[in-house]
Parts: sequence; structure tokens; C-alpha cells
Amino acid sequence: MIDGVATDPSSTSSPSGEPKPRRARRTRMTGAERRQQLLEIGRTLFAAKGFEGTSVEEIAAKAGVSKPVVYEHFGGKEGLYAVVVDREMRRLLDMVTSSLTAGHPRELLEQAAFALLDYIEEYTDGFRILVRDSPIPQSTGSFASLISDIATQVEDILGREFKTRGFDPKLAPLYAQALVGMVALTGQWWLDVRRPKKAEVAAHLVNLCWHGLERLEAKPHLIGRRKS
Repeated sequence: MIDGVATDPSSTSSPSGEPKPRRARRTRMTGAERRQQLLEIGRTLFAAKGFEGTSVEEIAAKAGVSKPVVYEHFGGKEGLYAVVVDREMRRLLDMVTSSLTAGHPRELLEQAAFALLDYIEEYTDGFRILVRDSPIPQSTGSFASLISDIATQVEDILGREFKTRGFDPKLAPLYAQALVGMVALTGQWWLDVRRPKKAEVAAHLVNLCWHGLERLEAKPHLIGRRKS
């Protein structure tokens, strides 16, 4: 063994009598390790090039394996992409829902905003994949359906606030979709610009959300000429 790498014991010396360098033996990965490696490589390539711009040949080459290995684990590029997307969707949903721990509605809004911005900052490749239109059906749905799932969590919070303020709680789903959608779209913009800092972005988002809610009209009206 040389520097912790297993070597081939069959070749010990050269014709001149000097020891031959022994060939390093490639360490074999377990099936689970290989699967994880392919997922990480696929995630990086899909984020950089998109689904159409990524090929099975490139994935296999990056992993140092043949194309049949990719097919063996995922059935092809589509299968690999589906698993990558499903993982990222679950990760984002878990981060948002687990962050909603405060009692005060304004702090809950702050926690939701921070959760999405944290995900974008920590899992940038994953977010880039999610915000692209998926070319294949996903078991967990689309990014829009994921945002809808998060909005459902916020809906209960808004429903309680609406009752307290004398508004119709049946409108809570509409406002939840609007608020979460605003944060998600801002996150897409912040993905590339990264300015201002995360905390400042969260503060401005909550400022708009909260003060808009605080001055909410029970029966909003239009002031323009168009009425329908």
C-alpha cells in the first residue's frame, strides 16, 4: 500500500532491478455510494445546463463510469432528473415548514422569508433546477405546486389573523398564495444579484407584507376606470 492506496502486488521490480511503481487499484463504490455520486453530478450539471443541455454521456464521464451504470441506477436521464427534483422539493418544503415556530404572525413571516432565502443561499444549484420548467412529470409536482404547499402552511396563520381583524377568513387562501408567491419571485431575482444582504431582503419583504396586512381594507375597491 502506498499513501493509503491499495497497490498491485504482482509487479515488484523492473529489468534494471529497481522497484516498479505499483498500479493503484481503483476503490469500488457500493451501490448506494455510486447512486449518491450520480445524483450529485446530475444535480450540478442540471443546474448549470438544464435538462436538455445535459447528456447521459456527460454524467457517466464525470462519474468515471459507463453509460449502462447510469441506466442501471435510474433508468436514464429522466429518472435521474426526477429524483434530483423530488429531493430538492422536499428539502425546500421541509426547511420552510420546520421554520414556522414563532407565535407572532409577523415573526412567522420573517421565518418563512428567511427559510426560502437560506435555501437559495445554501442549495443554489437545487433552486436553479426547481425554478426551471420541468420537462417531465414529477411525483411531488412542479415548483408552482410546491409554492402552493407552502402557502397552505401560511393560510392557517392568515385565517386566524383575518378572524381577529373581522375579515372574511375564506379569503385567507388567496392572500397566502399572493404573499408566498411574492417571496418566491423575489427569491428568484435575489438568486443572481445577491444584493442587498439576506437579512435586509427578508426585512423589506416582511415590511411590505406586514404593513400591507395592517392597513388591509375589509372590502378593497378599485380606483381605475376598469371595474370588471
